[in-house]
Amino acid sequence: MFSHAPHPPAVSFSAVQPGLKLADQVAQQLEARIRSGELQPGQKLPTEAELVQQLEVSRTVVREAISRLKSRHLVESRQGSGMYVKAAGIEPLDFGLSAAGKNAVIQIAEVRRALEAEVAELAAGRRSEQDMQRIRQAEDTLAEAVRQGRDGVEEDMAFHRAIAQASGNPFLISTLDYMSQFLRSAMRITRANEARRDDFAQAVEQEHHGIVMAIEAGDPLAARQAAARHMGNAIARIQQADASFWAQDGERLARDILAAKP
Repeated sequence: MFSHAPHPPAVSFSAVQPGLKLADQVAQQLEARIRSGELQPGQKLPTEAELVQQLEVSRTVVREAISRLKSRHLVESRQGSGMYVKAAGIEPLDFGLSAAGKNAVIQIAEVRRALEAEVAELAAGRRSEQDMQRIRQAEDTLAEAVRQGRDGVEEDMAFHRAIAQASGNPFLISTLDYMSQFLRSAMRITRANEARRDDFAQAVEQEHHGIVMAIEAGDPLAARQAAARHMGNAIARIQQADASFWAQDGERLARDILAAKP
């Protein structure tokens, strides 16, 4: 007898918020679940009725969002069955990461520096009080993770994504979601290195807080500079990592960057 494969866990969505066009927000939520792997290739999407109920929008909004995902080749309809995540989506970008190690980590950090600076600048000019609450909560959650001795990778990712949400640009958010596997792998290395030295760990916390303060102050230039400085310092900290770090942890973790290629 052949056993059936277990059904994937149910995926839930949160109600959309005022601001961006509703269809953009719905498409953004769905695409983020696909890019992160929470919705797997071949997996059936929730029904239209379920999405309407969970997202608290109209059927028209859901249909428009699904249409956008279909145009991006992320989902496909199967007659009489429903909507499914496509087995082959957008062709992956070639980041040219030819080898694991320090150079690969620095290359990812350079990409992050450009993106995070732009995201922070936009967030400072567009953030709402609700955005600020999410950003402050993410900052506090990250600090608590560090106090408890965890690596803080997921919390760090959530912190930067909260800022991206405040930018109000769904394409920037989608770009970060698309790169999330690379960013997560690189962040494991930078945070592992920073955890080895108290001065590094303190500097990271201060840099994060500087970004938050600039966004809260509504100062786009200061926010851009703070975010760029944070990533520039992350590169410098990797460059300062001693040989023992790479021998023990760095090289092994860096190989995950290549393994994470979508």
